[in-house]
Amino acid sequence: MTPDDYKFLTKMIKDKSGINLGEDKAYLIESRLKPIARKHGLADLDELIAKVKVDTSSPYIADIIDSMTTNESLFFRDLKPFQQVENIVLPKFAGKPLKIWSAAASTGQEAYSLAITFEEKMFKNYSIIGTDISPTVIHRAKEGKYTQFEIQRGMPITMLLKYFVQDADCWTVKPEMKRKIQFDTFNLLDNYAKLGSFDLVFCRNVLIYFDKETKKQIFDKLRQIINPGGYLFLGTSETVMGITDKFKPISGEPGMLEPV
Repeated sequence: MTPDDYKFLTKMIKDKSGINLGEDKAYLIESRLKPIARKHGLADLDELIAKVKVDTSSPYIADIIDSMTTNESLFFRDLKPFQQVENIVLPKFAGKPLKIWSAAASTGQEAYSLAITFEEKMFKNYSIIGTDISPTVIHRAKEGKYTQFEIQRGMPITMLLKYFVQDADCWTVKPEMKRKIQFDTFNLLDNYAKLGSFDLVFCRNVLIYFDKETKKQIFDKLRQIINPGGYLFLGTSETVMGITDKFKPISGEPGMLEPV
């Protein structure tokens, strides 16, 4: 891959997805794009790049963006935000409907973990939307089917037996749980108005892939769709300091913010 090809691809990926790869990820791009070239019957990576340069709306683009997303996801990841939902959110919203957006849903573990949290506390009046830029992971989230390895990463056995059914060597979320969650593809660079408004937005461990200006734009849009009294959840090590004044951290609650 030539330096010009690398520059073209990183700009295209950033423009289409917001993902900022920087200047030293040629090895990553090559390793992830070569299988796409083979999938489409192209001779090599150079031919794929040539086709994308001719038409940046070509069907190859979706595969390229999909390949560049990081889809690490665990049940009850970090645990802290789910404790915050239990201890802060649910008492505050007792008797009220609760709308939640899992904004980087990946294969669905975060959304299902939230649903289980609500069900365990007998909180029934909730709805969850889970979105991701990757059609591949959204398809898996809709299936709600996980390997034993994926289940072992965070799912307590009591909850597993209560909310999943075993299917050979996999576990599938029960239909009544799936009905509480709507999964769809969505690009965080797009217009949020069509999503509606939310009481809770989980946008954890995704903004780390964006540059400062893109983060600011996303925070501006998130502020517009979070209801009064609602909360934004980021990764526990993520910060808004020096990026936006639209949200402020809640003292003693890492990763939990409220609109200003």
